[in-house]
Amino acid sequence: MTKTKAKTAKKSDPLDLVVTAIQTALEDLKAKDIMTFDVRGKTAITDMMIVASGTSSRHVKSIADNVVKFAKEAGFAPIGVEGARESEWVLVDLGYAIVHVMLPRTRVFYNLEKLWGGETPMGQALEVEATA
Repeated sequence: MTKTKAKTAKKSDPLDLVVTAIQTALEDLKAKDIMTFDVRGKTAITDMMIVASGTSSRHVKSIADNVVKFAKEAGFAPIGVEGARESEWVLVDLGYAIVHVMLPRTRVFYNLEKLWGGETPMGQALEVEATA
């Protein structure tokens, strides 16, 4: 069954509301390896970075479109969406949070998790694929 509305956040904090909408949208379309980074104090451009993978360029685009849809339903219009045409890496800027939806090979190459202080969740199999 497809969810049509974002789960209700426990707090009325805008950051909590937008992150809840994003998580719901990502889970709704079965995004892979979802990671959330609190980047307050590390950058002035946003409070949260959320990185997820899709299984194909069509899946990446669909996930990003779903993030936009759920964010709008929660009252957060995107500031911008980049990369939707190629759909290897789609960035959705929602102000309080920036969502990166990527193909696995693109995600391994850019390794945003390392940049923001986490570890790549995708395992050594994809690291080997990236070097091949």
